[in-house]
This record gives sequence, structure tokens and C-alpha cells, in this order.
Amino acid sequence: PFSLKEWGREEWQSDHFGRNTSGVPPKGNADFAWVQHMIGSMAAKSGRLAVVLPQGALFRAAAEKKIRKQLLDADMFEAVIGLAPNLFYGTGLAACVVVMRKRKAPARKGKVLFIDASKLLRKGRNQNTLEDEHREQIEGAFAAFESSEHFAHVATLEEIAENNYDLNIGRYVEPEDENPLPPLPEAIESLKAALEASFQAEDNLMKILKEEGIVDDQGNLIEVTQ
Repeated sequence: PFSLKEWGREEWQSDHFGRNTSGVPPKGNADFAWVQHMIGSMAAKSGRLAVVLPQGALFRAAAEKKIRKQLLDADMFEAVIGLAPNLFYGTGLAACVVVMRKRKAPARKGKVLFIDASKLLRKGRNQNTLEDEHREQIEGAFAAFESSEHFAHVATLEEIAENNYDLNIGRYVEPEDENPLPPLPEAIESLKAALEASFQAEDNLMKILKEEGIVDDQGNLIEVTQ
């Protein structure tokens, strides 16, 4: 459950299973308690996990930031995948999938892959869906583990530290501008055409006002006496 409140923070502080190795989450957000429980359940060498989280867990400050820092310093984060909104029953929020691994492949050590899959969806009347073609695109990006413009970015741990351990996907993957600026010559021509149309509209309005006797030939308002 996303951001569960009253989840047992007091018991977690002295957890007898030893799962709170990276810190104690805040009372109102249990997300990183679940994550640490999963980490505690992973195999020592081959263990890995993928968990759906609210995107707020990626950038909330205070206690959760400290936990993220601990997990990043331990090089546990492998990928952060942002999903489209309204994919899950019970919430319209855009969630994310966080992938962690106890031991990364050498080429992936000290790095985290960010994938912005927020545009991958099939819109439904009440619920959006993630289709096989979308899943394959995400899986392909994860397997390649390479930066791709407007879709994926491989960040170093140093880069993440410079961002104050904020894992907000928008910090690392620049969204595609859906309304790109036109080339300067084209913009100038468009401006000229718009000005010409504006002047023409003003001339037409003045002609109508003169014909109706509302303004004189100089464009001054004609006073109407009762």
C-alpha cells in the first residue's frame, strides 16, 4: 500500500529481524520500510528486487532522503522507471518501479538507470493500461542500460549526490518538448503574417465604425446627442 500511515514505526525502530539497516521511515510513509524488508529477504549474492512505489518516495526529504543516501552509498539502486498515471486500481497517481540488486554487473556499478516511461500507455475509459509493446520497450531499455534522448539516462552516483540524493526522474531525463520552437526565419515570417492580419482586421473594424457613424474620418468617437 502506497504511503501507509500507522504502519508500526515504533516496532521498526527496534526490529528484531534486523531489517532497519538504512534507517527509520517517517510515521506517515511506510514505503521504505517495505523496501528494506525486501532487501532483508534477498539472497546475499544473487538477490534482486523490483517494487512499485509512489514517485514521492524518490524525492521526499528528511528521513527518506537519509535512507535513499544509505542505499545509494551501498550501490543498491539499479534502475528507476517512471510509469504513466492511472495504471493501478485504487490510485490515479503516476507510480514508478525501483529495481535493486545486491551485486550489480561490473559495467553497472556506481550507476543508476533512469527511464521515463510516462508516455507509454493505452488510454482507457476508466483505467489506463501498459501493453506488451510498452513492456518490451521498457525491458529493452533496461537491458541496454544506455542513455537515450528523452527516454533514458544513466546517472553516476556522483551525479545523484550533486542532486542531493533526489531520484526524481525529471532531474535526469529531459522530457521531449511537444511544442518545439520554430527556426528563427520561420518565426519572423509568422510574426509578420500575424501583424499584417492584425492591421487588416483593424482597418476593417474602422471601416465598419465609420459606416455606422460611430467614428469620424480621423477615427474619433462621434458624440451622439439625445
